[in-house]
Amino acid sequence: MADSLKNISPLDGRYANSVNDLSPYFSEMALMHYRLKVEVEYLISLGNEKSIKDLPAFSKDEQTRLRKVYQNFNLADAEKIKKIEATTNHDVKAVEYYIQTKVKKALHPWIHFALTSEDVNNLSYTLMWQDGLKQVYLPALQSVNKELKKLARKYKNASMLALTHGQPATPTTFGKELGVFCARLDRQIDQIKSHSLLGKFGGATGTWSAHMATYPKTNWTQFAKKFIKSLGLTPNLITTQIEPHDSAAESYHQLVRVNSILTDLCRDMWSYISRGILGQKKVAGEVGSSTMPHKINPIQFENAEGNMGIANALLNHLAVKLPISRMQRDLTDSTTLRNQGVALGHSYLALKNIRKGLSRITINKVTMATELENHWEVLAEAVQTILRKSGKQDAYEHLKKLTRGQSINSASMADFVAMLKISDTDKQTLLSLSPESYVGIAPKLVDLI
Repeated sequence: MADSLKNISPLDGRYANSVNDLSPYFSEMALMHYRLKVEVEYLISLGNEKSIKDLPAFSKDEQTRLRKVYQNFNLADAEKIKKIEATTNHDVKAVEYYIQTKVKKALHPWIHFALTSEDVNNLSYTLMWQDGLKQVYLPALQSVNKELKKLARKYKNASMLALTHGQPATPTTFGKELGVFCARLDRQIDQIKSHSLLGKFGGATGTWSAHMATYPKTNWTQFAKKFIKSLGLTPNLITTQIEPHDSAAESYHQLVRVNSILTDLCRDMWSYISRGILGQKKVAGEVGSSTMPHKINPIQFENAEGNMGIANALLNHLAVKLPISRMQRDLTDSTTLRNQGVALGHSYLALKNIRKGLSRITINKVTMATELENHWEVLAEAVQTILRKSGKQDAYEHLKKLTRGQSINSASMADFVAMLKISDTDKQTLLSLSPESYVGIAPKLVDLI
C-alpha cells in the first residue's frame, strides 16, 4: 500500500488493484519474460534446423529444461537481469547474458545468433499485446456486452421518449437503445478476434545478411515463417530492421473504435440518469457528495469516459507514430511501444467501471411515462405519414402548423384526428396510438442481438 502511494502513474497507484491482471503481460518483468521466450524458442528452432550441422537438435528433455528458463521466470530472476543491464546498458543484451548463466558454455554462441535486438523485441511486444488483449481485455469487453444484452432484453418493452438534437422525437424503448450498442460492439469484437498481428525475424536491416553469410544453404525465409507462426503470429518477410507496426496500428484502432462506442454509451447513460428516467441502486456507506447527502452520482460512467479518453489519446498516437521510422530504423518506437500496456490499462479500467455502472442501473417507469405523456406531439409523424398515404399533398405542413412550438395532449390530438378526411380504419389506427405505444418494432429489434 505504501509503495503504491508513491507511484506516479495512477494505474500503478490508485487503480493498481483494478488493472493487476495486466501485469503479467505489460510490466517490465513481463517484457523480460517474453524476450526470454523468443530467445529460447529460437535456440530450440536452430537446433531443429537440419541444414545447421554445427548445432545438434535438442532432445525432448533438453527442450523442457531450456523452456523452464522462461516458464519458471520469477521476480528474483528479473532482478538479476536488471543487475546485468546496469552494466550492459542494453536490455536485450542483458537477457542474452542471463540465458548464458542458465545453459552450458557450448551453447553461448548460439544464443541470439545472427539476430538484431529488434528481431526479439518486435515479437515480444507483439506477443505481449496479443496475449494481454485476448486473455484479459477481450473477456472483459465481452462481459460488458453480455451485461448490455441482458439489460436490453430485460427492458426491450420499456417505452421512453427519444431525443434527437436534444428535442422530443419518435419514442423508442430503453432496451432497443442498449441493443444498438450491443450490435456495434459485436462487430468490433469479431474484428478483434479475427485480426492477425505480424512479426519479423530478418536481421539488422531485414536482409538476413548475417544468416546467409554463415549458412548460405539454409532457407532462412522458410525458417522465419515457421518460427514466427510457431509463436502464434503472422510472418512479415519484407521489412527494414523493424516490423513496421501496421498490423499493430490496426489493432490499436480497433480499440479506439470500441472506446468511442463505449464513450457514446457512457454519455447516454449519464444523460438518462440526469433526466431521471434511470436510477442507480444505493450502496451502503457510499458518499455521493461531500456536501450534498442526497446525491448518487454516475461516477462509474464518468470515470470510464475519462479513462477511455486517455486511452484513445495514447492509442491514436501509437497507431500514427509507430508505422513511421527514419530510413531503416530509428529508436522512437522503443519508448513509444512501452506505453501500449498503459493504453490497454486505461481501456480495461474503463470496462470495469462500465460493468459496475450497468450493475447499478434501474429504470424509473413513472418518469418515463410522464415524459411520454407530456409529448403527444411526437405522434405528428404518424399522422402526417398516414395523410401522405391518403394523398394529402400538404400533410407535413399541416402537422407542422399544428404541433411546432405548440402544447399537444391526448385530447387535442384526438380532436385533430377526428377532423381528418381519412378512412375510418386509418382514423382508428391514429386514435389508438399513444406516445408509449408508438415504438414500432423496437422490442423485436432487441431479439436480433
